[in-house]
Amino acid sequence: MHFRQNLYITLFGLALLAGSASAETIRIAIGTQDTTINCATGGLLIRELKLLEKYLPHEGKYKDAQYDIQWKNFTSGAPLTNEMVAGKLDIGSMADFPGSFNGAAHQKAGKRSIFVTVLSGSITGSGNGIVVPKASTVQSLAELKGKTISVPFASTAHGMLLRAVKAQGWDPEKDVNIVTQAPEVAGSALQSNKIDAHADFVPFAELFPHRGFARKIFDGSQTGTPTLHGSLVDADYAKKYPEIVVAYLRAAIEADRLIAAEPEKYSELIEKITGIDAEVNYLFHGPLGLQTRDFTWKPEYRQAVKTSIDTLKAMKRTETDLDAASFIVDDYIRAAFKQSGLDYEAHLKNYAKQPLTAKDALSGKTIADPRRVGQIWVQGEPLVRHYASLENALSEARKLEKSGKKIRTVYAHDRETGLKLLAADAWFVQSKGEVSAFLLKSSAETWARKNNGTVLDFSAAKAGGPVSTL
Repeated sequence: MHFRQNLYITLFGLALLAGSASAETIRIAIGTQDTTINCATGGLLIRELKLLEKYLPHEGKYKDAQYDIQWKNFTSGAPLTNEMVAGKLDIGSMADFPGSFNGAAHQKAGKRSIFVTVLSGSITGSGNGIVVPKASTVQSLAELKGKTISVPFASTAHGMLLRAVKAQGWDPEKDVNIVTQAPEVAGSALQSNKIDAHADFVPFAELFPHRGFARKIFDGSQTGTPTLHGSLVDADYAKKYPEIVVAYLRAAIEADRLIAAEPEKYSELIEKITGIDAEVNYLFHGPLGLQTRDFTWKPEYRQAVKTSIDTLKAMKRTETDLDAASFIVDDYIRAAFKQSGLDYEAHLKNYAKQPLTAKDALSGKTIADPRRVGQIWVQGEPLVRHYASLENALSEARKLEKSGKKIRTVYAHDRETGLKLLAADAWFVQSKGEVSAFLLKSSAETWARKNNGTVLDFSAAKAGGPVSTL
């Protein structure tokens, strides 16, 4: 009797062990960069809206699986990479340059990571930028020779700065003093005039001017070199759990759909979590944004990764034979598109920015030509107002302020490049009954000479001119 009872207990215990083995607990450890706001669809929004849970598999080998979802936030890609290489993270989001460093670091450790998707980017390089203290007389990069420029080392902005310096024909070790500085430190340094300029990635070249203590003098698009932020996965993890990687990407696709539909709402959410002003979040994520949210591996983005690898080698940061063609793996994002009912090839061919589908706030008519649109975000209003012309937007801004309304921000678009601008930091030209916006004062001056116009700052343009700031 005792023998049979003991045997029963033993068999029951084995059955419990077998059951617990089949009910595997699968870790999904995701590294995010919350303040790098163009990573939002690959991290912050998925986490805050609990989108990953919606898509995790519960069939087949995952029938009895338990999921241990872990989130960890970083301010840049380098420390995130360190934890991925150490096996503490399975997925992480970062830019092309630190992403390439991620691949090289894994390779050096005898491991492999893969770049599985783009999240947001610019085929011309917009998103990175260089700012100077608000009171600085510097108006262009050319004026920074012999000066001190800080930048977060090993960031995509670092790569941009090196390319921009090279384009000037300068030696980065002799003609400029490039020092490492994190954005949170650079903000204080700019305010106290301890540095001549600061180069940074999304969103700091816009955030610092928006907060009133810096002025943007260079946009990454001036290098003409594509840039992106995207997501990487540990290759062994992806091979073992491909369905989980696809689930993560489906969650990112839904996050993209949500922010496209209600950019103001989710710009406010990003501000709540990160402290990055909603007006700056909207500058990127709203219609006609500074960058394009895009999950497809366009040739330009593949080239961005290749360029980053080449820059990494040129800097001699690490020895690597990392190859962009094998580092980028689009199988998972293609599967996520298919499961989401989307046509990957159609999106691959689409280079358009998030479209503006809106009515003019004055006439009520649909805005047909977005090139000269002006936008106003009024304090206390949940939605941004859209105007078919910049002249009307500036006129309305003046009227709103006279009536006692507080304006959060005004948006304009560079007349020549289409770049979306914070109007308060832009230059304007009044000419032939039109007002045109420009990022650079030199561009405004050139346009004014060609079109017999007057160069204005934002205050003068809003006041209706014609007071020249020259």
